[in-house]
Amino acid sequence: MRSRNKKIYRILIITSFIGVITLLLFGISQVLSYLNTGADRASMLHLPLVQEEVYLPKVIWKDTINPGRPIEDQTLKNIQKDYLNAWYVRQIAYQNYDASGIKDYYTESAQLPIFQNIEVNKEKEISIHSTTTNHNISVDFYSADGQLVVLTDKGVKEHQHVYQGEKLIFQTEFTSDYQTLLLLEDGFWRIRHIIKEANASNETVSTPLGIAKVVGDKIYVADQEYQVKGINYYPQKTPWAMYGDGFDIEVISQDFDILKKAGLNTVRIFIPYEDFGKARVQNTKLEKLQHLLDKANEKGLKVIATLFDFYGDYSVLDWTLTHRHAEQIVTTFKNHKAILAWDIKNEPNLDFESRGEENVLAWLKEMIIQIRKFDPNHLITIGWSDIKSAILLENNVDIVSFHYYMEIDDFEEHYLSLKSRCTKPIVLQEFGLSSNQGFWAPFGVSEKKQAKYHQQFQEIFRGRDIHFLSWTLYDFEEVPGEVVGSLPWRKHKQKHFGFIDSQGNKKPAFEFMTYH
Repeated sequence: MRSRNKKIYRILIITSFIGVITLLLFGISQVLSYLNTGADRASMLHLPLVQEEVYLPKVIWKDTINPGRPIEDQTLKNIQKDYLNAWYVRQIAYQNYDASGIKDYYTESAQLPIFQNIEVNKEKEISIHSTTTNHNISVDFYSADGQLVVLTDKGVKEHQHVYQGEKLIFQTEFTSDYQTLLLLEDGFWRIRHIIKEANASNETVSTPLGIAKVVGDKIYVADQEYQVKGINYYPQKTPWAMYGDGFDIEVISQDFDILKKAGLNTVRIFIPYEDFGKARVQNTKLEKLQHLLDKANEKGLKVIATLFDFYGDYSVLDWTLTHRHAEQIVTTFKNHKAILAWDIKNEPNLDFESRGEENVLAWLKEMIIQIRKFDPNHLITIGWSDIKSAILLENNVDIVSFHYYMEIDDFEEHYLSLKSRCTKPIVLQEFGLSSNQGFWAPFGVSEKKQAKYHQQFQEIFRGRDIHFLSWTLYDFEEVPGEVVGSLPWRKHKQKHFGFIDSQGNKKPAFEFMTYH
């Protein structure tokens, strides 16, 4: 008995010893891990993404020649990176009461007013959502020891949305000049002083004077009046994935021949935000879009290009990323003769409830200003989901566009009401009827009724010279859930709006794609 107890004691002692050693080793590994990660600037900033992916205002260096000591290219890059990071961490601090990173990008004396403002705002439940969209920087002084630099930053465009609790109190935008002194400390260029001077310059909204223009309520292309007779377009085999691996310019070319032969002159296409690379637009996507636009021009078709498809953030901190996205696409094609207009966003009013109407409208206004800078040659519109929203931002766009899926018998009344209040050209940008009879729609619309619907609309268009784009050329075999949701009856309906069925046969409605 005693022998057995001794064995048990020995086993317990050995097991305890192994357990203690294991805990010690685990503890040491955690300490080493903590010490290693402590040197990571991204971790210290608590930023979910690197700076280049969360804050990308347009930066132009106006003057970098320093009479005392020449400034090195790498030093200039480091200064720009830390200077923009300083702006970003301060924006985060005033929005979320989160001072992470302030000590990294501001000296002790410069930190104090920021911390004081955070405390005051937090006490009053004031939250400032802000961003800057452009910086024009010159070097005023760079010290001989390379430890101090003075910058002038002119024409900084700032946007602020101020909330008290959940309520938006006001929103504003202004342009300012700044003088900033930065010191190099512990590998960071930290702001020591930043002095703001009000700048009276304002943004101006220009009228396109290039390939397309608007005079009164008329659209002109190459000085000839232009009547939009068009369709929303996706290839049948790759809807909602148009620029992916299945991209086939020959298929698109054949489809454009069908549209042209049917009497149409315009196509509306969609450019998905994430698929194109968000703030870093992929060259392969631009090349495919180039092929499509070239083919449209070859076939004599104009294109309304809808930007930011499936985008839905609108937050002020996200603005610079969307600016860079639009800049890369719009500047690439600003001289392309196939483009009639840039459509800023498809049905943005559907995001009013979830994102806030004020936020969505502010983003749209700012994006219009940016795109006018990038491209003075083409028109701008917004694809509102219904006719009651169409009048929103009329003064900011060139063309007023809306979608209509209500009763056809009420269309003329709604259209004439809008026309009486609107001085710009009006485009019915989407309309259609699904021939969705079947298991999920036993009492759905027949192909014959679909044809009658389009015939009736074309008679209205011809009688009132209405610009139109129907939805859509093809029936589809598959519709992604993110387009209409996962409910099968909604997907089934979306599959059957086309003038050509999934087998490639022309439906009766094909005869009424346009009036002649």
